[in-house]
Amino acid sequence: MSKPVRVRFAPSPTGPLHPGGVRTALFNYLLARQLGGTFILRIEDTDQTRFVPGAEQFIIESLEWCGMQFDEGVHVGGPYGPYRQSERKPMYRAYADQLIENGHAYYAFDTEQELEEMRERLKKANVASPQYNSITRVNMKNSLSLPADEVQRRLDAGDEFVIRFKMPRNEEVRVKDIIRGWVVVNSSQLDDKVLFKSDGMPTYHLANVVDDYLMKISHVIRGEEWLPSTPLHVLLYQAFGWEEAMPEFAHLPLLLKPDGDGKLSKRDGDRLGLPFYAINWTNPETGETTLGYRETGYFPEAYINFLSLLGWNPGDNREIFSLDELVQAFSLERVNKHGARYDFGKLNWFNQQYLRSKPHAELAEMVAPQVAAAGHAIDMAFITEVCRLMNERMTLVSDFYKISTYFFVAPTKFEEEVAAKRWKDAVPGFVTGLKTAFEGLSTWDASSTEACFNETAAAMELKPGQLMQAYRLAVSGQGAGPAIFELTALLGKDEIVARLAYALTTLGKA
Repeated sequence: MSKPVRVRFAPSPTGPLHPGGVRTALFNYLLARQLGGTFILRIEDTDQTRFVPGAEQFIIESLEWCGMQFDEGVHVGGPYGPYRQSERKPMYRAYADQLIENGHAYYAFDTEQELEEMRERLKKANVASPQYNSITRVNMKNSLSLPADEVQRRLDAGDEFVIRFKMPRNEEVRVKDIIRGWVVVNSSQLDDKVLFKSDGMPTYHLANVVDDYLMKISHVIRGEEWLPSTPLHVLLYQAFGWEEAMPEFAHLPLLLKPDGDGKLSKRDGDRLGLPFYAINWTNPETGETTLGYRETGYFPEAYINFLSLLGWNPGDNREIFSLDELVQAFSLERVNKHGARYDFGKLNWFNQQYLRSKPHAELAEMVAPQVAAAGHAIDMAFITEVCRLMNERMTLVSDFYKISTYFFVAPTKFEEEVAAKRWKDAVPGFVTGLKTAFEGLSTWDASSTEACFNETAAAMELKPGQLMQAYRLAVSGQGAGPAIFELTALLGKDEIVARLAYALTTLGKA
């Protein structure tokens, strides 16, 4: 019988959560929900020098905005806590000592200067990758090279030390990755990684493996940057005698710049003037705020849908998935090995699809604060109709008032290029006649105003198609927009007549 599915998202609180981190959390979440498993948030804060205040809360809030709820974690508790590594500190030393006792680790007393001298010697000897390993360790100051009594004396005297893993020499390490297949590395290519630091904290490698074991993690799903560390983690499982409990590994492909040239970074968002993080991030040192997708007006469903297809495909042509649908369709076997381009334009397309699917009344509730902020009285029926006409033209909810201003305020300026091209010849005379015809209409709706428009054009022996853009310009100040006669009906007779009069005065009657 297979063991229960337990997955963890284990970020370090060293700053805001990169989109790659959100995607990693998402793929863990989807697997857990699909297989009836447990989704865990563990904070890996063993490197206290890189700790950033507020980062942990930012991570939690970002993922909750995205719709991911944790079953266990720092903020919800659970039977395998604490879920913050700094609070688990006392337990790690015992595991490091266990490795020393069974011959898989050792004390190293080398100073920074001695380590640097070792690296320089190796460089002069043309060693391509200078490192502390099975060859160089014999010439360094550690419990493998020093007499036992000197080692004990140094420990008793309180000399600073680290605990290093004793990497076996010339041993083939095989890792089965769900996405990449078998990964084979010779241990001679690996160095004796530090497992326990001189400040009394474990490194990522020790804490990660110990915690995954104690928390009964069944699958480790993380970014491909951790793939080179995986052979060491496999060796640690073997050194502890935990082979039966070893999780399955899946290393996700990188998120690439929009042009595909290199790894995605915040600079790419800055360069394009676009948000980069899920929610607003305020740098605690500078006070500078970077806009997030939430505050910019993106829907979390669109953001998650977009991220889900970066490196994974459902095996068919579908693109729009709710979170529940993603749970049903997801599989690690359909995750690609190759990097995925982070296409901001595609994200905008997803957001448009979700925006257009919103009921107009619901959308009106979202945009009403923009109308109020601009100083207008709130008429929800009117705003709902504006949403009906404009939702096809919006990418973000935050676009609403900017692109719909002319519904609420008569234009005082007109697109110059359109005016120069369209407001000439017979057009001013036609608009004058149309204004008079509109004033005499007893029924005011889209069909009656369109009929009146066509009749006025016919009476003047003009083609309606040649007049339409000029009329739109007079009403909205713009050369393009929603269905013009539905706009005409919504604004009402008095407003339209007044706008035509202003256009005639401003643009000229002849």
